[in-house]
Amino acid sequence: MTTPSPRYKRILLKASGEALMGQQGFGIDVEVADRIAGDIAEVRAMGVDVGVVVGGGNIFRGVAVASKGGDRVTGDHMGMLATVINALALATSLRKLGVDTEVLSAIAMPEICQSFSQRAALHHLEKGRVVIFAGGTGNPFFTTDSAAALRAAEMGAEAILKGTQVDGIYSADPKLVADATRFDRLTHDEVLNKGLAVMDVAAVSLARENAIPIIVFSIHDKGGLPAILNGDGRGTIVTDH
Repeated sequence: MTTPSPRYKRILLKASGEALMGQQGFGIDVEVADRIAGDIAEVRAMGVDVGVVVGGGNIFRGVAVASKGGDRVTGDHMGMLATVINALALATSLRKLGVDTEVLSAIAMPEICQSFSQRAALHHLEKGRVVIFAGGTGNPFFTTDSAAALRAAEMGAEAILKGTQVDGIYSADPKLVADATRFDRLTHDEVLNKGLAVMDVAAVSLARENAIPIIVFSIHDKGGLPAILNGDGRGTIVTDH
C-alpha cells in the first residue's frame, strides 16, 4: 500500500504564542513545545518544506501597553522580542528531535540568530531545514498573522496552516456560544465580509492576493498537523479555488 502524497509541498505554520503556554498562565510549557515540534518533525519527514511563525502573546502583547496609555511602537517592539524567545524555544525542541532548524529574525540580533532575508529563507528550505521566522514583520502596527501571510508569500508556501485553540472557524467563539456554526470551507472574501476572527484583515487580504489557502485547525491535537497534510485532518479551509 503506497503512502499518499502530502496535500502541499511547502507550508507556513502559524502558531499562537498562547499555544506554548499549555495550562500555565504565562511563559513556555516545554512539553507543549516538544509536542508541537514532534508534529512539525513528522511533517518534515513527509518531505514537506516547513516555515513557522510563532506569536508572542504568552509573554507579552504590544497592544496591552497602548491600551494603558503607553507607546504602541515601543510595545510592539517588546512583543517582537517575545516572538524571538518563543522561536528559540521551538527551535530547541526541534533540534532535540534531530531536525535541522534555523531561526531568522526580522530584527537583527546576530549573536542570537540569523537575520531574515528571502534569500536566506529559501536557501535553508532547499537544504531541508525547518525555518522559524521571528520578530514579526520587523515593523510596529503589524500582527504576527500579517507576518505569517507575508513570509508565506515570500517563501512560496502553498498553504498557511493556522494552529488555534479550536478545530476550525466558527461563526462565534464556540467556548462562549454553544450553538456557534462551524464552517468546513470559506472563501477569503467570505471571511472578510463576515468579519470572522481568523486572522486580521491585512493577513487575509495578503493571502487572497497571493492565492494562498488558509487552513485553521486545533494545534492542541497531537498529530493534527500531519493529519491535515495527509488530507484527513479536521479543520476549516479558506480558499478561492
